[in-house]
Amino acid sequence: MSQYRSLFGLTGLTYVVVAFLGRIPLAMSQLGVMLLVADDTGSYGAGGACAGALAVANAVAAPWWGNRADRFGQRPVVLIQSLAAATGLLVVLALVPTDLAWGWVAVAATVAGFFLPQVGPLARVRWRPVAERAGAPSKLVDTAFSYEGAADEAAFVLGPALVGVLALLGPSVALFVAAAMLAVFGTWFALHETARITFQAPEDEGTSTARLLTPALQVLCLAQLAIGSVFGSVQNGTSVLATAAGQPGLTGLFHALLGIGSVIAGLSLTVLPARWSLPARLRWFALAFVLLALPLLLVDSLAQLAPVLLVLGLSVAPYMITTFTLGERVTAPSRTGAAMTLLAGATGLGYAVGAAVAGRLADHGGHTPAFAVTICAGALMLLTAWLGGPVLQRGQRPRALVDAD
Repeated sequence: MSQYRSLFGLTGLTYVVVAFLGRIPLAMSQLGVMLLVADDTGSYGAGGACAGALAVANAVAAPWWGNRADRFGQRPVVLIQSLAAATGLLVVLALVPTDLAWGWVAVAATVAGFFLPQVGPLARVRWRPVAERAGAPSKLVDTAFSYEGAADEAAFVLGPALVGVLALLGPSVALFVAAAMLAVFGTWFALHETARITFQAPEDEGTSTARLLTPALQVLCLAQLAIGSVFGSVQNGTSVLATAAGQPGLTGLFHALLGIGSVIAGLSLTVLPARWSLPARLRWFALAFVLLALPLLLVDSLAQLAPVLLVLGLSVAPYMITTFTLGERVTAPSRTGAAMTLLAGATGLGYAVGAAVAGRLADHGGHTPAFAVTICAGALMLLTAWLGGPVLQRGQRPRALVDAD
């Protein structure tokens, strides 16, 4: 815990709280859109498609916004994103009760998703320059990445849980709260002093996307695409079970169970020995996920699902923290913002694929086919980690250079 106290002392607790709350609207919006549209249309496919449209737009736009943040600084970029995305979510709310086809809601969700800021990845970018300015040891940056991974998982615990609780007041309340939080905390995050400290004008204005997309980063994008599919498919499978039990509002609360074990495991990563390489960790965390996910095919009630999700979460944050840490290690410092948001975008794209496929299968076969998508995503995680290991090992900057950045 002393490492985390030292880390938070670099910025002050207010920044830590603001950066955490600023990422929750993204965690709320996907599930909120899915439940809102599914409730209005009676179709999981329609709900999954609208949530997927938001996620795809966010996935496609994230690296573009990351490039803008690297070039112009996070302050103006995140400020524009936060205010525009909040407006977009309010437009979705306005369209759902109308007689327009749900396809128009998907269009509005696409616009909102395009602007939604990836606060978690951008917060990761801030830690190294903040630590360097304070003269902190480089190991504290590793602690920061462990914290940010756990914070992302905690946000995706609290986000769905908030959606589930707020759904008791009405299916539209959650999206309204997400829009309000985005306008307040997204703006606060954009204007915080750490945004100014982080920004350094790029020396090479002609830096190309090709230099960003190294083979190692492509492997990591595929890894995040797979874990994103897990989130989308688990969300749909859980929704089907909860609806069958007559408690659709419990979807968010049960999906949050996936993140509880994940947060605990993520915060514990700082005790792992440095000699255990990051590519090796990725392989074993992926294997653990596949083994822990197999019981999903056997669950037939919410009571059976709860412990499976709780245990399964133990492998999720360690896997994602490792991919993002590797992302920073295989990327030039001037492109870190683009790399972090690219990985986050790949996660969102995976969510869209998982939600759409699982939603379509759930419409015809219930929760088990939806959870089968989760198993397939886990197999992709494992295959990517094992076959891509050598590429990731070669792609890392030497540790001395990482420490000197």
